[in-house]
Amino acid sequence: MRKGKFITVDGVEGAGKSTQIDLICSYLHEKSIEVVRTREPGGTEVGEKIRSVLLDVDNQEMHSDTELMLMFSSRNELIQNKIIPALNEGFWVVSDRFTDASFAYQGGGRMLDLNRISELADWVLGDFKPDLTLLLDVSVEIGMQRIEARAAKDRIELEERAFFERVRSVFISRSESFPERIKLIDASGSVKDIQSKIRVLLDSL
Repeated sequence: MRKGKFITVDGVEGAGKSTQIDLICSYLHEKSIEVVRTREPGGTEVGEKIRSVLLDVDNQEMHSDTELMLMFSSRNELIQNKIIPALNEGFWVVSDRFTDASFAYQGGGRMLDLNRISELADWVLGDFKPDLTLLLDVSVEIGMQRIEARAAKDRIELEERAFFERVRSVFISRSESFPERIKLIDASGSVKDIQSKIRVLLDSL
């Protein structure tokens, strides 16, 4: 059996990840590819419990190191209990966020040492990495305008603009450092235009 492909979708808040993931999964189904969809933090029973702690607005005083380690704890559960088993069964896996988000949000946003995050990533992931990462990029201004329309913000969405500017900067830097895997996509245009660009990248897999 041919091993499945692992695709991650990332970007700042309001980049349109959920919409594009819907379209990605539909497109792969059209190609007769079986897809497992997941998200970070979360995706497993344990992971979803961790997610509720991480995003709870009542946990504003959480230490940045605690946040980082909880993210990787959730990620380890997801990799070991969902992603790798699905890939080995021949399914393609599409994840809303993955390790690049830890470098961007905890490294950039929280200003934690990127080398420490790399060490943690090496321990949890080893050589495991996505086959393709779609980085949906919009200005922080546009992203913030989009999330303002949401009913309620979670703990991270409540951060100040400067936080998200740092997040975006690290995302862009990683796309420049890993151009073979991370494909930067201008997500400020129409949903249809963005989808067309993504389809070309999916076809390359």
